[in-house]
This record gives sequence, C-alpha cells and structure tokens, in this order.
Amino acid sequence: MLTSSARIGCRNAAAPAALHSRSAQTFKAFYATIRSLRNTYEPPEPDDVEPSEKDFILSLLRANPSLRDTKSYLASFGPRPKPPQPPAPNPAESPLLADQDVDAQTETKPPDIKPATSTVVASILNPVYRRTALVKLQAPFTDRQLESIARGMIYLEKLGLVSVIVVENDQLAKGEGGERAALTEEAMRVVNALENQGARARPVLGAVVRLGPRPGDEDSSEPRDYVLPEAHTKPSDLIHIRSALRAGEIPVLPPFALDSFCRSVRVDANDVIAALVRGMGEAAALDHTQGHGDESPTTSHDEIDLTPLRLMIITREGGVPSYARQGLPHLLINLTSEYSYIRETFDPRWKPAHPTALNNLELARTCLAFMPPTSSAVMVSHRSPSSLIGNLITNRPAVSSSLPHALLQGNRKLTPHTPTLLRRGLPIRVVRRVDEIDKPKMKALLEQSFRRTLCEDAFWERMQRDLDFVIIAGDYAGAAIVTREQCPAGTPPAVAPITYLDKFAVLPSHQGDGTVDFLWVALHDETYGLGLPFSANPNGGKQGAGEGRDLVWRSRADNPVNKWYFERSTGHVRQGDWVLFWCDAEVRLKTEEGRRANAGLSYLEEWERGRLASWNDVVMKIPSSWKPKT
Repeated sequence: MLTSSARIGCRNAAAPAALHSRSAQTFKAFYATIRSLRNTYEPPEPDDVEPSEKDFILSLLRANPSLRDTKSYLASFGPRPKPPQPPAPNPAESPLLADQDVDAQTETKPPDIKPATSTVVASILNPVYRRTALVKLQAPFTDRQLESIARGMIYLEKLGLVSVIVVENDQLAKGEGGERAALTEEAMRVVNALENQGARARPVLGAVVRLGPRPGDEDSSEPRDYVLPEAHTKPSDLIHIRSALRAGEIPVLPPFALDSFCRSVRVDANDVIAALVRGMGEAAALDHTQGHGDESPTTSHDEIDLTPLRLMIITREGGVPSYARQGLPHLLINLTSEYSYIRETFDPRWKPAHPTALNNLELARTCLAFMPPTSSAVMVSHRSPSSLIGNLITNRPAVSSSLPHALLQGNRKLTPHTPTLLRRGLPIRVVRRVDEIDKPKMKALLEQSFRRTLCEDAFWERMQRDLDFVIIAGDYAGAAIVTREQCPAGTPPAVAPITYLDKFAVLPSHQGDGTVDFLWVALHDETYGLGLPFSANPNGGKQGAGEGRDLVWRSRADNPVNKWYFERSTGHVRQGDWVLFWCDAEVRLKTEEGRRANAGLSYLEEWERGRLASWNDVVMKIPSSWKPKT
C-alpha cells in the first residue's frame, strides 16, 4: 500500500538536478493522492447479495498474517509443550524382555511415509487448544444476513475460536407483550442458521446471569475507568454453556437474567455479555487453580479454555464513526486514552445511522477490563465475515490507523463497513523537559528495543540541549523522542530547525498489541499533522493547535522496520548504509493544493529548494547514541 511518493529514492543527495526532479515527483505523486479524495466510494453491496468470501482457505489467505501474527496465533491455539517422557527401556537390558527375540521386535517393517506439510498451515487448520469468544448479535437480521454471519462463526470455530452468542433485538421495545417469545424465536433463528451451515448449535434459553452487581463490588474502593456490569454470574451458573462447549456446540443465548425473586426477565444484552466475560474469566482461573501440576482441565480434549479471547459486536451499523474521517469508522481505538475524546467528538448527525455505537464502545471498555491484555474487541458489520478471520489471526485492524491520512482517505478498503478494532491500550502523554523523563526506565526501554547499550552521558547531554518533546506510552512501554536540530546559517526558514525523530522504541512485549500504531498517530498529531482539525491529539501536547513541520528521520538500510517506514513516509533518500525518511507537513500541502486549484504541483516549489541537501548535511552528522558492538 505504498504511495508513489513513498517509493522515491535518490542515489546522491548532492546532485541538485536529481534532487529537484525527485522532489517534484514526490509532490506530484502526493497531490495525486490528495486529488483521489474527490473520488466517491463504491456503493456497498445490498444485504441480500451472496458474500464473496465463499472459501475458507481464501479467507485465510486474505488475512495475510505476518510471521509475528502467526507466532501469536500459534501461542494461543497451537499445541502446548509436552512434558518430557521417560526413556523407553532397552530390551536387551530388561529382565522381562531378556528371553524374547529382540530381532523379532525390530523386524523389517515399511516405514511410515508422511507427506511434508507446513507446520504453520497444519497448526492453523488443526488447532489443538480451543478458546472462546463472546459475540453480540445485534438483530434483527434477514435470513441471508444470518447466513453470512453463521459462515463467519463456523470459520472461527475451524480456527479454534468457539463463539458464545448473545442475541439482541433493537427493534423490540422493553416491556412489550410477547417480548420473551420474540427473543426466544430470534435465538432459534440464529441456531437454525448455524446448523444450516453445518455447525452444531445449542439454544440456552434459561437465564445464566443474575441481575444486579456482584456481591462486594459496591464496597470496593478500587479505582476503575470502566462501568461495572449490572449483572453477574457464578461458576455454577455456567453449567449449560460448559456442557454445550464440551459437546462441540455453539451456545446461543437470549438476553435474560434472574432477578432477586429468581424470575427470568429481559435485560440489556450488554449487561449479559459483560457479566459473562467476567464470570467466564473467573471460572477459567478457577479451573487452572484446581488443575493438577502442569495438567489443567483445559488441556483435555473435552474441555475448552473459558477465558474470553475476543469480543465481537456484530451489527448492521458497523464500527464507531471517526471525527478524523468525516464519519467513516475508526480503525483502531486505544480505549485508555481515547474513550472520553471519542464520546465528546461524536457528531449528533451520526446518531440515526449509528444509534448504538457509543453503548457498544462502553461495552468494549468494560469487557476488555476483565479480559487478558492481549485480547481485543471488534465492532463489525454483518457484511464482513472474513474480517473476523483477519482479526483472529493478526489481531490488527483491517487498515493501519498510522498510515498517512491522505492515503487512508483514498483507500478503497476504508468504507462505512470497515471494522473498528478496540484495544484496552495504554495512556499516552507528551513531555517536553528532560527532568520529566524517568531516565532508568527510558534507558531500559531503548536498550531492550534496539538491543544495544546506550552511551548514557552523551545521550542525556544531547537531549538536554536539543530535546523538543517525548511521547510516552504507558509505563515506558514505548516512546517517540523528537529533537530540534539546528542548521547552518543561511538555511531557508522552512527547513530550519529540523524536526528530527531521534528514537522510536517499543518494548518487545508490546510489539503487536497496537502500541506502535498508537505512538505513531500521536507523533503525527504533534509534528507533520499538527494544525489540522483531525490532529487534536487527546493525549496532551499541543491539542492540534500550531503549525505542522516536516518530520525527518534516518534508519539503517538493512533495518527490517524500513518496510513499515516506507508506507508511512512521504519520501526517502538512500545514503549508503542509511535511508533518510521524511513526512511533509500536511497543512502546507493542503494550502498549496488550494493555491493550485487542486491541479497539483509539476515543478519544484520555492520552499522545497535545498531541503534534502540540508537534511542530509545535518542528520547524517548526528552522532550515534550507542556504544560500539563488541
């Protein structure tokens, strides 16, 4: 998904003609991307059209998992290490076998010839360890829509993720006569749709959760940033769900709960799901506690790990509308730092098309608080069963949120039905003084991320002199360090000083959990995206107020991260063992676009002259922060 501008490279930055030519190509390509914003989106398919993802293997290939994604999937669903087996007795030394003909035991026997198969493919298609997902089906759906959803549930089951489905009906008002029968009928429609697609499903029509907060919650003074569920469940209440899962069946529940008089009443499906997420996690922890040694009940063939690994909210409306994309869905949400801001910027005009978006956002925040840190939630339209496979295998959004904004706007994959991926995430903050940095933690982060030893004295002396700001994720799980590099006298004002990305680091334990994208989006909002309305970073810093500046950085030519940089930069120049990257200030580009009446640029602009030569002259002289390798 590289733009033409991101592929630009120059062999020699000192050659003015080459630089001018390449720079002109850069901006011509960029404006071509900007002009694509005028293209209209292709209309979505009607609800009753057969979805194109008919083949399970094709859906796997479309997920396009990376090596890290595959390893993460196998860690959750692949075979567990087996305990060492005692060595087999030597027949010649065993008294019980001494009188037997050893040669007869080893008589020639044709060897078993097994076809060579990919370990990764075999593990994905034959998961050993089964996990659970909580699924909210926000009905009503047509029969064809349920057929598409059921196909997605079956795909997930083949990959080892078994769904526990709670069915809601938005069009059925609470308190109406016959609502219980209508919800039961809706659950049976889902069961029939699953069985018609070849799955085994079981309706669980009795209440499995209890109305009201869990005993002890009201007395707890523990600080929390989520809303406690209005219902709860005990491990003994999950017997019907356990029974269905052991039998290889998908449990389907209507939103019923037991009140204080032990009557089964209709409640909000969000309360049922939140109670199940919490209760199933606690039941799974109890299972492991009661296990014997290394063998826990969840490792046997008829058991399944009850800890919810995913929360899936399947609706007709899709993901959460984004202020940064004129109402198209958010791609990736850091609930810890973005939840309040998303609610504040929710346009009332989106309400008719997305009536439950904010309630589902709150549901995701509550549920993820009780799920493992690696878990995620996805809000998806009924049109995209294959996107559930992509989310399961990669645990990434359909389109990266850290890609250039213009590229996202022109991306045909970004439609009103693009899923929204939600992670618990980490707090993001911006600091501007060295004395606000925890130096030991920052040192540990940099050294673990780069696997090098930091020259501490020289590094902190340089930061004291040149630091612009640092973006910190969580408790130093990741950081982006930006400096302001001074240029020689006579450098054009549009170039000096240089906004330089000195370090971009994420702990290995947080690579793949969204921290990289969260950091880069915050970096965009504080540098080259500053000044645009969608760059009002809710994580501190300048809050979108100010003038954007070009962001420049360098990377070793053999750095495997360069592919990621190519996709996010405006352009790059190769300099021997290094690659110089940059992102152009987006406000300036939009201003120039308007001045040119959307015609784009076909020649070198005055403010561009000398940029690459100045960047190369300054950036390539920045000393290394690392001690020499021994």
